[in-house]
Order: sequence, then structure tokens, then C-alpha cells
Amino acid sequence: MTRTARAFWLRAPGHGEIRDIEIPEPAEDEVLVRSLWSGVSRGTEMLVFRGGVPANQHTAMRAPFQEGDFPGPVKYGYLNVGQVEEGPAELVGRTVFCLYPHQTRYVVPATAVMPVPYHVPAARAVLAGTVETAVNALWDAAPLLGDRIAVVGGGMIGCSVAALLARFPGVRLQLVDADPRRAEVAEALGVDFTSPEDALGECDLIVHASATEQGLARCLELLTTEGTVIELSWYGDRRVALPLGEAFHSRRLVIRSSQVGTVSPARRTTRTYAHRLALALDLLADPALDALVTGECAFDELPEVMPQLASGAIPALCHRVHYSD
Repeated sequence: MTRTARAFWLRAPGHGEIRDIEIPEPAEDEVLVRSLWSGVSRGTEMLVFRGGVPANQHTAMRAPFQEGDFPGPVKYGYLNVGQVEEGPAELVGRTVFCLYPHQTRYVVPATAVMPVPYHVPAARAVLAGTVETAVNALWDAAPLLGDRIAVVGGGMIGCSVAALLARFPGVRLQLVDADPRRAEVAEALGVDFTSPEDALGECDLIVHASATEQGLARCLELLTTEGTVIELSWYGDRRVALPLGEAFHSRRLVIRSSQVGTVSPARRTTRTYAHRLALALDLLADPALDALVTGECAFDELPEVMPQLASGAIPALCHRVHYSD
């Protein structure tokens, strides 16, 4: 029997479409998942939508279940929550998270899905990939009790990092963003908010997630001597200019990259990708994280919604997609 589904494809940069596709019968070690929700990342996914993946990063930036190639046609995405309809008995009927693109139904290996804890709503679980990135960043950053910390860039990733840092005792924490609308999100997360101009200096640690050279330059200004910036932004094909003269060397400042594609070296010998994702899902029990979902649409609306997300006409952090079939 031929099974069909519908999937969102980027036909060419800036132009998406929904395609009817065929999906295989699941093998013994596979699951058939019916999508309930998916999430659109305003960072990497919008960069892909605009065609901004550099040619020398086409392989490195492939999503786990991507089809096609950059710049397009390509089926891309990695925040999917669905219900297992067929597969191993212990998974049938379970709500699961998978690093899968926007598609109504799909077949993947059973090992590629992670059950969502019963105490975490399926609609919130679309944030699992984002919170997983934040977990990895904080493993890299290793904040200490009493640190003076700023998160510069109040997008989806920055807010996730700030939400986790808000649980650390004794830290001075600020979420820094040029958009005053992020103040409402910060309040929901229990985090102080400030503009770049008014941010407190002498920071021991800064997590940068604004994806702008102005944001990164401001991070260097806000650091204390021997302070560290954890760089989470991905700039795609854009070049970034930084003031690495001035007092950069005399103050012994550090800029260190963090990327979710590998488990942080600080935990690589004791944690797997599955451990990291399971932790992220468990952390999503906190209802405050609902503040990161600031927009929603139906799956059929994606071809019209994606250009608006890319242009900023829809100013979402995580834009959630719901499925009716």
C-alpha cells in the first residue's frame, strides 16, 4: 500500500511550497510518526530560507533528515513533535521529539525519536532542539556561582540560555537586546532586561547570540579583564569585523565558539547526544518557557508565512506550526 504525506520544501531561496510525497512502510526497527507540531527557528532556518548558507558549509549544515541540497530545492527543519502510529510496542501512542523537517507524517529509525516526558506538553516540546543548544552552550561556558553574566541577543537561542541561567544561584544576569519588545519575554523568564547602551559591565561571562558584529563588539566592551564570550551566533556567509586591537590583548579577553553539532568537550566522555536531548526535554517542564513561542500558524500556511518570518514582518522567536492530519 502506498502511503502519502505532505512536506514543506524550499523550492529556491525565498520561495517555499508544499509537496505531496510518498513515504515507505516502516521496517521492524522504524516508526511511523504523525506530526502534531513543528517549530521554525528564526536563526538558522531563516538563513537557509534566504539562501545564506556558504558553499563551504553545505555539508556541515545538513540537518539529520534533510532532503535536497542548499541553496535549494531542499527540505530543511529540525523541530518536530509527533505521535508514533506504528513501530515498537513501547513507542506506539507515545508523543516523541525528532529532528525532522516540516512534514505531516514520516518514517525514521526508532532510535531517532525521543519520548516526550508525560509532564511536558507536546506543544512546548518543539523547543527541545533550542533548549538542547542552550544546554550545550552552558556546558561550554561553565558558569560559576556569583558570576556576572550577560546574554547578548534576545532571540530564540539567547532567551533559552537566559532561561536556564536564571536558575543559577547568586549570579548577576541580564538579557541584552536592542528590541524593547524582548523585555516582556525576559520578564516571563524571570530575567532582568536592558538595552545594549545600558547594560552592566565587568561581566565574567557573556553568551552572544545576536548574530550581529555590533552585538559581539559590545560583548567585548562589557567583559571584565580575562572575561569570556561564548559565541553562539552563526553568521552564514556574512563576514564580521571586530575591534581586536584596543584593549583586547592587554585585558586577555577570550572569544570561544559553541555549536550544538557536537557534545561539549566538558561532557563528551560522560554524556551522549541522547542524554543531552533527554535533559533538554525534562527542562521543558518549566511553563515559563512558553514565552519563547510567539507565533503560530497551520502547516498549509507555511509558504506564505516563511517569507514574513524571514523579513521580520512576523517578529516571532519560535514560530510554532500545527498539523490537522
